[in-house]
Amino acid sequence: MGETDVLADAEPVAPTADAQVLAAAAQVIDGPAEELLSRLSAATADLIPHRAVAQLASQCASTPVTAHGDPALAAAITGADLAALLGTVTAGHPWQGIVNIAGSTHPVLAIASDRAPRGSVVVFLRAADEPIAADALQALWDVVTAHMYRLTLEREPGAIAQNRAVAEARNDVAAELGEAQAATLATLLGVLRNQRIDDATARTMAVELALNGLSELRNDTQRDRVCSGEEPVGKAFDRLADSLRALLRHGPVELELDAPGNDRLIPGGVAHAGRVAVRAVVLAMLTQDRLARIRVGWRWSGTELQATVRDDGPGRIENVLDLGQLSERLRLHEGDLDLDAVPGWGLTARITLRTAQAPLTVTSDPLAALGARELEVLERLAQGQRNRSIADDLHISESTVKFHVANILTKLDVTTRTQAAALYLAV
Repeated sequence: MGETDVLADAEPVAPTADAQVLAAAAQVIDGPAEELLSRLSAATADLIPHRAVAQLASQCASTPVTAHGDPALAAAITGADLAALLGTVTAGHPWQGIVNIAGSTHPVLAIASDRAPRGSVVVFLRAADEPIAADALQALWDVVTAHMYRLTLEREPGAIAQNRAVAEARNDVAAELGEAQAATLATLLGVLRNQRIDDATARTMAVELALNGLSELRNDTQRDRVCSGEEPVGKAFDRLADSLRALLRHGPVELELDAPGNDRLIPGGVAHAGRVAVRAVVLAMLTQDRLARIRVGWRWSGTELQATVRDDGPGRIENVLDLGQLSERLRLHEGDLDLDAVPGWGLTARITLRTAQAPLTVTSDPLAALGARELEVLERLAQGQRNRSIADDLHISESTVKFHVANILTKLDVTTRTQAAALYLAV
């Protein structure tokens, strides 16, 4: 029997999962950048059946959001839908669940990668809600993210910086306007649902609130953003308190306020950013069930504003997934959002904003940028504990641990838990 006959009689070898992923990676990166997502969808159709796939690559300033698949579904996906996942899904740990995208709920697989400085996330809107082994898909997305980032580096640096600055400013304005509109709508709902107010009074109040909301959208946000002067921090906090009282006045949630302990002057831009961030956190908290109290406090050191928002809700980060959008916006402006959720006790959000005139102090301690809770998590990472063990040890949820781990990796500029642990042990 000749060699040709042997080859003809041989049975084809089925490709392994690793071989499928390698073949998919080659298919995805081989072609024009603008067609990358469509190639990704085609290459993964057998690995994970899906109706659409969308990605948010925050290193791409001009068009960070793209989607491919069912035309009606892909066209409706927005950056706001994906930004929450970018801030909360940990790189290297694919997340499967149900998410509200494009106005309806969908089973999704979200995969984040840290192979670019600001990360990227891909979301598969799945055809069925069944668990899937996603480790191979994680490796594939890491390769694609690294490839996309390399393509951005090949562009002229000046053009990249200009595009990013414009995109970030546009995203800030859009997010703030959206939150202002959400606050108005929440206040209106509070009035209309309040059974202690008669119909005629409720209509009058609703009209007044709507008119005030329109006025704020036209004037207040723009005036705050361009304010470059200073004001006493107590006065700045009073403005926040007034807006929160209006938001919660007709609802069942009690508002507690902890005013700043001094009246130092605070830059208008920092005060505005603090009010926007706190309002975003409060709005997210109000979406939870069994909520009775929210406490808001400010502390201003002269160079750093620390705002704390606590509630007495269920204490689950999954209930306030949209705060990932705020976390990403703050991070782009050298700020921080630290979330601490304790099931059955509530959620605590700590917001840190620094003055542009006072850059972060250069220090030889690589751990100086970490908060107290992040240091506790990192210490246990260095001991070899997994997320579940850390959560039990610190009496917080496993989702909270994942959130802290993602922030630790970003702040230490490392890509793996092992690297973070090694850095901690070396200090």
